[in-house]
Amino acid sequence: MRRDGAATLPFDPPSEAGIEEELSGFEWHGVPTERGTLSMPGQADEAAVPTLSNEFWTAKQRAAHSLHEVSYRACFKPQLPEFFISRLTVPGEVVYDPFMRRGTTVIQAALMGRIPYGCDINPLSTALCEPRLTPPSILDVERTLGDIDFGDAGELPEELLVFYHSDTLRQICALRKYLASREEAGRLTAADIWIRMVALNRLTGHSPGFFSVYTLPPNQAVSVKSQAKINARLGQAPPVRDVRRIIRAKSRALLRDVTQGTRKAMTRASSRRRLVVGRSSETPSIESGSVALAVTSPPFLDVVNYQADNWLRCWFRGIDASAVPITQIKRPEDWQDFVLRTLTEVRRTLRRGGHVAFEVGEVRGGALRLEELVIPAGREAGLRPIVVVYNAQRFTKTANCWGVTNNSKGTNTNRIVLFRKDD
Repeated sequence: MRRDGAATLPFDPPSEAGIEEELSGFEWHGVPTERGTLSMPGQADEAAVPTLSNEFWTAKQRAAHSLHEVSYRACFKPQLPEFFISRLTVPGEVVYDPFMRRGTTVIQAALMGRIPYGCDINPLSTALCEPRLTPPSILDVERTLGDIDFGDAGELPEELLVFYHSDTLRQICALRKYLASREEAGRLTAADIWIRMVALNRLTGHSPGFFSVYTLPPNQAVSVKSQAKINARLGQAPPVRDVRRIIRAKSRALLRDVTQGTRKAMTRASSRRRLVVGRSSETPSIESGSVALAVTSPPFLDVVNYQADNWLRCWFRGIDASAVPITQIKRPEDWQDFVLRTLTEVRRTLRRGGHVAFEVGEVRGGALRLEELVIPAGREAGLRPIVVVYNAQRFTKTANCWGVTNNSKGTNTNRIVLFRKDD
């Protein structure tokens, strides 16, 4: 994929024979695609779904557009939506993600000239996504940063001193106060919401590029008690950080690949954007038959606690994290029902001939393959499963971090059930 978000295809787009035949003949550096079938437990053989396995796209950390470099827990790489967007849609069509999170699908859709639609139960998701759909210039960001009084903090929440030096916390609280007052007065600018988005992503991390002392990677925030233990174990104290400088540096990095042409194209595509805060199964504001392609990944049962991970970001944004009804489901049958309700609603939004690329994974040490729950749910929702695509990566940073071998514990393999709406 090029830096401007356009596809660089290793082979021709699909013929009338369809994407299954195209991918069947795909080779990655001479490695042919492995074909198979997936039989559904308790169902007849004719219910089996074709499977295709290869390294269909790379997941290199820096191979995508710079606007994607925003951390969020359990998100797929931009190469995944790019792969399906480039093959199953044309510019001007709607691409939708009912579990938007950091906005990987919607950002990639806009970069490729598609109209971005998204939904997430957590309003934090919109705060992370919206500013990158209409990115400001770095000059506007720097000008706004220069106008903010980082000394006007008000009262400091002392429990956060386990993360921040008092001078740093004062700057953070001043910025939070500035943004809240601007929002209350209805005066937030594009630069303001951009700065808020960048600050949300610099709150905690494991390098001097974040506001905090050393802690877990920036896609999750530990509790105050846990951070106190980390500080004691490492014998560390929060250093002074320059909040304005860190936001400026991260803004430059995010905007690195944004040309004037990219900005115009994204603004044009995003002028019809629709970002919904609500349940994926209840989206009446999205018109029936309006979506060409949905690319998404649901919460994998109760594997990730998004509410706990994002408590500090919610505090900065002024969101009551405890009031956000994040889905945390333990029983597979309940999760399958949750998926059914979502796919039923997504089918309503799809045009005839539209597709859903539904990314799932293995949980519980590989004992439960979620595609075996998703396929029956999709059928019941009125969608036809075309193929299950296994993108078997040779190596990823995630696998290395967790100390597991390739394609084990769900860290290296994207597993995508591709559905089609026939009528």
